[in-house]
Amino acid sequence: MTRDFAGKCALITGAGSGIGRETAYSFAHAGAVLELVDIDEAGLERTALLARHLGASVRTHVVDVTSAEAMSALAEDVHARHPAVDVLFNNAGVGCAGDFLGTDLGTFDWAYAINVKGVIHGCHFFVPKMIERGGGGHVLNMSSGTGLAAGKHMSVYAMTKFAVTGVSEVLREELAPHRILVTTVCPGLINTPIVASTRVSGQLSSTPGHTQRAEKFYQRRAYGPELVAEVIINAVRKGHSGVLPVSPEAWAVYLGKRFAPELLRKMLNRDLPADTAAP
Repeated sequence: MTRDFAGKCALITGAGSGIGRETAYSFAHAGAVLELVDIDEAGLERTALLARHLGASVRTHVVDVTSAEAMSALAEDVHARHPAVDVLFNNAGVGCAGDFLGTDLGTFDWAYAINVKGVIHGCHFFVPKMIERGGGGHVLNMSSGTGLAAGKHMSVYAMTKFAVTGVSEVLREELAPHRILVTTVCPGLINTPIVASTRVSGQLSSTPGHTQRAEKFYQRRAYGPELVAEVIINAVRKGHSGVLPVSPEAWAVYLGKRFAPELLRKMLNRDLPADTAAP
């Protein structure tokens, strides 16, 4: 077992399930000290239980990433034990699908608060100490293939993920002089719990069985969060800074945006089997 992160501190939001949970396990295997954050206390404790079995030192924090006050208190708690985190993974997020005109403004506010402000809060409260310490570090922000190019029914999700992609691009340049790397994670089609919990609006919400068909679509895809976690930890090991597509679909979007934008547009806007919109 490679313990190349021994003594390093990794903070992961959204660690109670999915990609956050599996990434926690990857860093636990590698010897990191874990600070795990989620609003789901039960899910968070399940993640911590196995991470401890893997030999990791783990602390859990039930925190709402949309709250600046809660994130400030989290940072004070973490920094009382660590001068700075070595790896910051702003992973917490939610899914949403539906046509623009059929989506109420509350859904836009809800998704923005979690997917965008969660990333902003994480960077705002943890990056300054990384700079102050002067030892470099790595920030990973969870975007999406939809944060590179988007099709119909994805206006809310695309809004949030394009924002994450943009702020990550800016941070990459601003933090480079401090030897802090910034990676924009774009998983693509991954079978995680976010599929079942995706908020559906407008025309899609009136389509009988839409969510169930979407879940089956992702299950058939059989590309799980553990594969994303492996790519993430390897990217940190190699010092990857930039956009990180993971699944073949994410790579297709990444390359298509640059070399075949019109073909990509047609692909993203075609009617998928069972009218499945994929975050």
